[in-house]
Amino acid sequence: MDVTVYGPLRAATGSKTVEVPVDGDTVEAVIAAFIDAYPRAEPQLVNDAGELRPSVRVMIDGDNAEYSDRVPPGASVEIFPAMRGG
Repeated sequence: MDVTVYGPLRAATGSKTVEVPVDGDTVEAVIAAFIDAYPRAEPQLVNDAGELRPSVRVMIDGDNAEYSDRVPPGASVEIFPAMRGG
């Protein structure tokens, strides 16, 4: 699955869009697969309990998605980590 990332996540991936093998069809499965492929991104995405940080936004085909939402095959997935600045 193609995943597009923004902000500091690019430092972990080295690219704006990456191919991630996902075993499952939920946002949670996509995030888990992304972290498996890019472990440096984990602290930016999930807390110590493994829950998605409230400041992280995941978009599926341009719509906000919840952790338990289904990701249809071929969907566009974008991950926006917390951004700092003024």
